[in-house]
Amino acid sequence: MSTNKTGVTLPAGFKAAAAQAGIKYQNRLDMAMIYSEAPCKVAGTFTTNQVKAAPVKWDQHIVYDCGTARAVICNSGIANAATGQEGMDCCRKSAEAAANALNAANEAAAPVTTDDILVASTGVIGMQIPVDKISAGVEMMIPELSPSEESAHLAAQAIMTTDTVPKEVGIQVEIGGKTVSIGGMCKGSGMIHPNMCTMLSFLTTDAAISQEMLQKALSAVVVDTYNMVSVDGDTSTNDTVLLLANGMAGNDEITEENTDYQAFCEALFEINRQLARKIASDGEGATALFEVTVKGAADKASAVTLAKSVVTSSLTKAAIYGHDANWGRIMCALGYAGIEFDPDQVELWLTSAAGTVKIFENGSAADYSEEEATKILSEPEVTAIADMHQGDGEATAWGCDLTHEYVSINADYRS
Repeated sequence: MSTNKTGVTLPAGFKAAAAQAGIKYQNRLDMAMIYSEAPCKVAGTFTTNQVKAAPVKWDQHIVYDCGTARAVICNSGIANAATGQEGMDCCRKSAEAAANALNAANEAAAPVTTDDILVASTGVIGMQIPVDKISAGVEMMIPELSPSEESAHLAAQAIMTTDTVPKEVGIQVEIGGKTVSIGGMCKGSGMIHPNMCTMLSFLTTDAAISQEMLQKALSAVVVDTYNMVSVDGDTSTNDTVLLLANGMAGNDEITEENTDYQAFCEALFEINRQLARKIASDGEGATALFEVTVKGAADKASAVTLAKSVVTSSLTKAAIYGHDANWGRIMCALGYAGIEFDPDQVELWLTSAAGTVKIFENGSAADYSEEEATKILSEPEVTAIADMHQGDGEATAWGCDLTHEYVSINADYRS
């Protein structure tokens, strides 16, 4: 398995483009498009928030009822959430504009319909999207569709809101004697606490795989990747992960859980793990990626609950920002997670590129240097490890520190 810098255009047959449509932002890219030369099997996972944005409902129909797609169009700035029937009409008109433009440009070997177009939006909740600007943005992007790395990078930029950096990854793996590629881009910085099954992730692959196996693979890897990320504990109305597979790698179609399926799942997990970490490290106002690994728990479910409890603790996140080895906050977060354990058996470590230090054991503080701990916590990536000494359950969660800047960003987000 090899990692590449290229994003969604790494797999064969995929193109991307971006445009300045002026939907909410001015003089910046705010629309992206991903297009496949061949029809794609499609899988998706979506927010469990009861307030689902119109694009989520539109995409659920395509994924669950149709199972195939040709393109994704996404805008940033306005989320098209809590927008009623007008929001659903916007999705339909956006898809119609994309289908008509693709057909007029003869981009598709076969006619493209509205049910071939997935849509996504991110930004302010409650505002209506100017559909005329979406249509104009589509018209701008069609001639710019390209398989280049630069086009993938521009598309990743266009879906950013409060993100500070574009997030994209590409991976190649051998499956059935063929080189299969998986590319991905995502956005997410605030309102991040996915419970899928305002982060968006778009994945492309040239693997030949049935829709059933594609959905099974995506649903499986989301559990230990995006669902283990938390920036601020708020589950977005727009959380969406879409995976398109066009089969152009030429491998024998994966239709069952065999060795080819396992190889595909491993590569899919790795690309989503990397994207999940990128979201966590770019949390609004963040200065550090905060990783929490719980091992030795009674079982996997307990480890997941404990890790999430620590990574979402506001007090712990604030301590990470202050480079303060306040193990009491970590123990407190473990203690209110609702999992039974013996505090006297727990061991805590802090680790980063600057070293590793044990900070808690035998029910009280370990013998460690505060100066050394502060140095370890001053790195841009910090990990807390908790060994519960109960069993073999293990899980890792990702978050970030909590800073003054987080409040500043969200205090005037709509203006």
